[in-house]
Amino acid sequence: MLAFSKKSPEHLAALDRVREWVRERFALGETAILVAEVACAVPGCPPVETVIAFWSLGRRHHFKVFKPVADVTAEDLPPRWYMGALAVPDEYQCECC
Repeated sequence: MLAFSKKSPEHLAALDRVREWVRERFALGETAILVAEVACAVPGCPPVETVIAFWSLGRRHHFKVFKPVADVTAEDLPPRWYMGALAVPDEYQCECC
């Protein structure tokens, strides 16, 4: 089960900081970017992870960083040239999300 974490001013600032790093890294301009810290109680799942999604060229892209959003650094983001690999395939189906 996933659960969203608390929203303190520090947490909100960390979300904004990661969002801006993603915007710069992938040259997204005004594209919508989702950054969320989620807790997971499923066995084998990291206890807290940061989930990042954005839309570019008509496709959704997403990735996770396996640490709390406050601990994410710009170096944790994939390189810009990796953007194509982050695109969700059209036939992708997931029952969990």
